[in-house]
Amino acid sequence: MLRSKPSAATGLTAITRQWTSSSTTSERKMKVKISPSRLAGEICAPPSKSYAHRLMICAALAEGESTIRGISESEDMLATLDCIAALGAKYEKCGDTVKIRGKTGKTPEGAVLRCRESGSTLRFMIPPALTGGRVRFEGTPRLLERGIGIYEQLLGGKGIEIKKDSGGIEFSGALTAGEYVLRGDVSSQFITGLLFALPLLSGDSVIKILPPVESRAYIDITIAALGSFGIKIAEHKKNTFAVPGGQRYAAGDKTIEGDWSNAAALEAFNLIGGKVNVNGLNENSIQGDRVCLEYFRELTQPGAELDISNCPDLGPVLFALAAALGNGARFTGTRRLRIKESDRAAVMAQELEAFGIKTELHENSVTIKPGKISAPDRELSSHNDHRIVMALTLLCSIAGGVIDGAQAVRKSYPNYFDALSSLGLEAEYEA
Repeated sequence: MLRSKPSAATGLTAITRQWTSSSTTSERKMKVKISPSRLAGEICAPPSKSYAHRLMICAALAEGESTIRGISESEDMLATLDCIAALGAKYEKCGDTVKIRGKTGKTPEGAVLRCRESGSTLRFMIPPALTGGRVRFEGTPRLLERGIGIYEQLLGGKGIEIKKDSGGIEFSGALTAGEYVLRGDVSSQFITGLLFALPLLSGDSVIKILPPVESRAYIDITIAALGSFGIKIAEHKKNTFAVPGGQRYAAGDKTIEGDWSNAAALEAFNLIGGKVNVNGLNENSIQGDRVCLEYFRELTQPGAELDISNCPDLGPVLFALAAALGNGARFTGTRRLRIKESDRAAVMAQELEAFGIKTELHENSVTIKPGKISAPDRELSSHNDHRIVMALTLLCSIAGGVIDGAQAVRKSYPNYFDALSSLGLEAEYEA
């Protein structure tokens, strides 16, 4: 159900979406049967989810009206739009363009921010929402299971009251300026959340990240997004960020660049005989997943060993490609795959076994054994994870197969199967 209330003052619409359980990604079940196919043609990369989240939140915190171009209808994008509206911003979406008028004043008392299954939305939005009152965050069981432990440690000692129940997490209190020390080998999303909120406080702050620092590229994307809205962050010492207080976000007109994370799932077809030309990518992008092309080339040689600590979202497609090419590979820096939409290392090992490929799992590494994939001996499962759907689709385009729960791809790339069909993927769908 969609409820909207016109705003005469802004010409925009204050929108709050109320979604029943039957509207969630996990409930709209879809099965896809894929026949061996060789893909070819031109396609435009979907817009970067990483940039889109950040630019929309910056716009929601800015004074005045911003325009953001390149916002998909993915579940994660809709989650962030829902949450900025709950925060007090107003938005109007037409096609892939969103006009956002920034929030004024504090977060509404008792506001409920529904994050669906978007970890980025949850972790990005918590600090900006803490303006003194009570605010609640809700999401799917898997999202809540993934947790916000770092915020509990950081904020609990700074006067923020945190209560958790089976359906969500409630915060009471106001974020304060000061020094924040975080481990660098946990999700960078916690760092991004603080970077959004601290510039708006009256005092200066410092964020210190303890080594080893993983996914540094995502922090760089955040700082670039903030800079495009006039927010200054200084890194006088490596991985220590000075955040001046009393700053204001300046509204602007932004266009989202192409997404290297999802483009990797398209580019991978070129390594198995396809001829897919992916347009709309920035070759000089600071997105960490831009390394995919280099890693793909390395997988064509036996004995490849790749560190994915700075590009964990590439894990599933890299595992699939290592199996598809028959060479196998060893991947390090895999620890954080456990806290994604699924335990990605474990579930990929499970699904690769159906194709006759053996995998070894360790604390912080994954080894895909060399071998030739065969037609899967059972129906495959998405484990409700969009990256797993894309990885399994790559393998099924070689050996055929049925993927149950393929609707999970809507989380980041809602027209994924339409895009692949236009390139020649032979598939049948069962809702």
